[in-house]
Amino acid sequence: MPRLLRTSPSVRTGQSTRSWQRTLAALWLAQTLTIVGFSLRTPFLPFFVAELGARSLEAQALWAGAINAGGAAVMAITAPLWGALADRYGRKLMVLRAMLAGSLTIGLMAAATSPWQLFALRLIEGGFTGTVTASTTLAAATVPRERLGFGLGLMQMAVFSGSAVGPLLGGVLADQIGYRATFLLAGSLLFISALLVFFLVEEQFEPPVRPVTRRESLGDTWRLLLAPALLGIVVSLFALRAASMALQPIVPLLIEQLARNARGVNSLAGLAMGVSGITSAVASVVLGRASDRVGQRPLLVASGALAVASFLPLAVVNSVWQVIALQALFGVASGGMLPTANALIARLTPEERRGTIYGFTTTASSLGAFVGPLTGTALAAALGLHAPFLVIGFALGLTVAWAWRALPSDTRVTHEQRVAAEPGQD
Repeated sequence: MPRLLRTSPSVRTGQSTRSWQRTLAALWLAQTLTIVGFSLRTPFLPFFVAELGARSLEAQALWAGAINAGGAAVMAITAPLWGALADRYGRKLMVLRAMLAGSLTIGLMAAATSPWQLFALRLIEGGFTGTVTASTTLAAATVPRERLGFGLGLMQMAVFSGSAVGPLLGGVLADQIGYRATFLLAGSLLFISALLVFFLVEEQFEPPVRPVTRRESLGDTWRLLLAPALLGIVVSLFALRAASMALQPIVPLLIEQLARNARGVNSLAGLAMGVSGITSAVASVVLGRASDRVGQRPLLVASGALAVASFLPLAVVNSVWQVIALQALFGVASGGMLPTANALIARLTPEERRGTIYGFTTTASSLGAFVGPLTGTALAAALGLHAPFLVIGFALGLTVAWAWRALPSDTRVTHEQRVAAEPGQD
């Protein structure tokens, strides 16, 4: 939605330095707590499904995959609607809507008595949440232009950090207080986040003027998206999200199989899922800065190659610690791919179309989050737990090779005259 960034300077100018800093700090804390709350269930979801009646390993994998994928599919459909409402009624209201809806649906999951109820709540959650997009949009409309890179980078760090801490805490909490109590705690974290936003976040919202025509804008957008370089990046982001989400319902089951009835299997699964978030958080900062020196294209390809190299060996692991080590490497690869891909999109896209293009990449990521768990769990149910790593890893390798062939060798020079973003945005 290009209107969001185009109108942001007028929104920012009315706010003092202390005001936007306090707003950004409150948003960062709220978003971190929110992602922790969403991620608490990750390591034990297949086991909770088993408690609700899915007894076989295949049924657990399929239900966990459907629950993870269903919410992402609904979110991909409803996200444009919430974006339009944000333009009309304000971004802070959309952040509150997403956090309160998440608090309610996750809290109700504690009362689920069948996998169908859990699945239905996940669909509702996907339709009414979307805290990452809402919070990022509000931050972009609040932070001064010269600090935009810092502000949005901080919000991305909240996502990575919350994704790292959530599974670690979730596995421990599930072992100590049980599944249902952990769901209630997760819902409480999102409610606290909504309170932080309500009382501490300030927004001076001015509804933007609607464009005179949308047909020409839509045609230009599709021409950009179908250009080989940009299409290669979008497909790579889709494949990365699909591969990452495919791991969520499968890795806990793989850990359980490798642990051989060891105690604390939930904690081990949480460690395996959470370590990638830690390495992603560190790598996104380190490799993001390195890409400014060596260029985004080579770092994107190198990070993609590392993702493939850390994904395929999961098909032949024979110990829990091998899974954890490979997950850590996959986190480094993800932390390298995401910021460099976003920087390349900025370089390949005119400023007046940048918001729209980023919106389509969000949709691609949501579709990846839908396809990944379904594909992974279907392969696991049909061919065994090791099959998804081979098939999805090979597909990820093909998309990285496509991006390498499609991207120009020197985007910095070729598109220099089109780059109008601040230095911090890359």
